[in-house]
Amino acid sequence: LPTDRTTEIGQLISSYLVREKNLEDHTIHLLFSANRWEHVPMMKEKLHQGITVVVDRYAFSGVAFTSAKGNFCLDWCKQPDVGLPKPDLILFLQLSPEEAAERGNFGHERYETSSFQEKVLQSFYCLMEDKTLNWKTVDASKSIEDLHREIRSIAEKTMQEVQNKPLGELWK
Repeated sequence: LPTDRTTEIGQLISSYLVREKNLEDHTIHLLFSANRWEHVPMMKEKLHQGITVVVDRYAFSGVAFTSAKGNFCLDWCKQPDVGLPKPDLILFLQLSPEEAAERGNFGHERYETSSFQEKVLQSFYCLMEDKTLNWKTVDASKSIEDLHREIRSIAEKTMQEVQNKPLGELWK
């Protein structure tokens, strides 16, 4: 489940990211959060059916990117996402901004500058200090095969551990 760019909210976000539309910083942050909330009923339904849900980025990315803009504190950025389903595992695929910039398509969307990505990284490090969340850092510079193997191993172990655990709420 990445950002859903097919909903009306998602279409606004998409046009913002590709620089077709300018939106005030508070507005875009709240739109990203609203896009996550649009998926909550479906996510809860799947989870209650015993289906594993994998989400690309989720609330942590929104908080890290907005707080990296400088005029936002982490607490304000977290508020719109308080109560979202709490993930059992957060995988942080770590790649230096320099290595990220070398990958294809870097720089095509808003925020894809190395200096801004460095600020985002610092925000992620602050978020990782929350010991109520299960953060695992993975070296994303590995080969795709090795990265896949490591992620799969961590995910399978986590699924076993949380099998009968009730669904929690984020930042509550």
